[in-house]
Amino acid sequence: MAFFGLFSKDKKESLDQGLTKTKQGVFSKLASAIVGKSKVDEDVLDNLEEILLSADVGVETTIKIIRRIEERAARDKFVTTADLNRLLREEISALMEENRTVGNDTEYTVPEGKKPYVIMVVGVNGVGKTTTIGKLSYQFSKIGKKVMLGAADTFRAAAVDQLKIWSQRTNVPIVDQGMGADPASVAFEAVTQAVAADVDVCIIDTAGRLHNKINLMNELSKIKRVMQKVIPDAPHEVLLVLDASTGQNAVEQAKQFMAATDITAIALTKLDGTAKGGVVIGISDQLKIPVKYIGVGEKMEDLQVFNKYEFVDSLFGEEK
Repeated sequence: MAFFGLFSKDKKESLDQGLTKTKQGVFSKLASAIVGKSKVDEDVLDNLEEILLSADVGVETTIKIIRRIEERAARDKFVTTADLNRLLREEISALMEENRTVGNDTEYTVPEGKKPYVIMVVGVNGVGKTTTIGKLSYQFSKIGKKVMLGAADTFRAAAVDQLKIWSQRTNVPIVDQGMGADPASVAFEAVTQAVAADVDVCIIDTAGRLHNKINLMNELSKIKRVMQKVIPDAPHEVLLVLDASTGQNAVEQAKQFMAATDITAIALTKLDGTAKGGVVIGISDQLKIPVKYIGVGEKMEDLQVFNKYEFVDSLFGEEK
C-alpha cells in the first residue's frame, strides 16, 4: 500500500527530489549486483551490505537489516532477487516501527495543554540550527500559532543576528540581550514574555559548542532550571539539529549531546541532493530518538514533518 494520498503534491515532490541521489545510488548498485541472479543468496546479501553501508545506513543497522532478510529468505524457503525491493521496504519499515522513533504525523501540530510549548534547540554550529528555528517559526505561524524566539546562543554575534533576520522574515517576536549575555537570562526572559503574551510556541536557541561536555551540560542544565521557574515542565521538547550530509558523524554528534542533556527529538537538515538518505534509517535505529523534522531544501516550506510512510515510499518508489 502506498501512502502518497496523505501528503500534498509539493511536499511529496520535495522529498522525492531530496532523496533522488540516495535512491539512484542504492538501486542502480542493487540492480548491478543481482544481474544474472534469480535467488537471494550469500553473494547478493554481501553486495546488499556494501550498498547499504555506502548509503550511510551505518554498520550496526546494516547488519540488522541483512540478518532480517536472511531470516526471511530462510523462512520463506525461496526468495527471488525480484522480491528484494519489497523485502527491503518491509524490513526497514518494521525496524523503524519497532524503534518507535518515528510518528505518523503529516502536518505540524502542538500538544494540547502545553502553552506555551517550549522547544529548546541544540546542535553544533554549521548544521543549520538557526535556519531550522526560522523554518519552524514559519511553519507554526502558518497553522495559526503565536510564536516567540529566544536568542540564547550568545557566544556568537552572528547567531543572534541570524535569528533576528529570521524573526523579521517570519514576523515573529524575538527576545535577545546581545552577544555575551547570560544564555539562561535570555531563556528566562523569553519564556516569561511568552507566558505574558499568551504565546503558543516558544523556541529557545542555544550555543552549539562541543569542546567541553561538562560546560555544555552545565549550561543547558542552567537554562532548563531557570525556565522551570516560570514553566515547571519546560522545556517540553529538546530538539537536536543534525546535518544529514555528515553521515555517521551526525550519529557521533548526537551521542555527545545525549551525554550532556536529554534529547527528545531530532531535526535532520540538508537531506537533499548532497546527502545520503540512509542516514535516517541508521539514526532512527541507533539513537532511539524520534526523527521529527527533515530539511529537504532551502525554502521555508522545505522543513517537513517526518513520516516513515512518506520516507519509505519516496526512498523506494511507490509500491504497486
